[in-house]
Amino acid sequence: MSLNPLKRDPKVIVNHGYTVKIQIGLILSLLIFILVFRIDFQFESDMDYVMVEREVIEMEDIIQTEIRETPPPPPRPPVPISVPDDVIMDDDLIDFDAFLDFDDALASVPAPPPPPDSADEEPEVFVIVEQMPELIGGIAELQRHVVYPELARRAGIQGRVVVQFIIDEQGYVRSPQIIRSIGGGCDEAAIAALQKVRFTPGMQRGRPVKVQYTIPVQFRLTQAD
Repeated sequence: MSLNPLKRDPKVIVNHGYTVKIQIGLILSLLIFILVFRIDFQFESDMDYVMVEREVIEMEDIIQTEIRETPPPPPRPPVPISVPDDVIMDDDLIDFDAFLDFDDALASVPAPPPPPDSADEEPEVFVIVEQMPELIGGIAELQRHVVYPELARRAGIQGRVVVQFIIDEQGYVRSPQIIRSIGGGCDEAAIAALQKVRFTPGMQRGRPVKVQYTIPVQFRLTQAD
């Protein structure tokens, strides 16, 4: 059996009905485009938008006003008064007979107070005088009367005790005060030694006066102690 090459099976032919399918596809595409353009796609919005107008603020320059004080008007000049030539103005009469009583004026002025006495102005106690007091016998005489306290000797206390006092008109020590203390009973021993010595009194304007004085009293242990 011979096969005719012109007659084939429709299933085997690939391009069978290809043109018809293309035409049908184009018609369907046109219909879809027409439907798309005819459909109304407008959506109604439920929200209402209110346009708020912006307030425009304009800045204006404030011009500072200057207050000028106007000076008051000058006073009016006095109006001259005409005086007749035959009128003579009376001058004020001066009583030349009046006189001043200089005695009464001087008597009413109080007399000046008397000048203060220079001696009353001088202090009761001097610090510096013309002739300062001097310790009779010197420091050696004072140290000779110093009794070393036993408590200070046992404790090994030594040093200087400074005493301030007043030398009266007779050269005696009055009102002693400790300025520098070392303790151990040395302060009392220094005052007791000062009360046993005398000074030459200080002299001011040829007379003895009270003078404030300061002196150190030495406390020193020796090898024998």
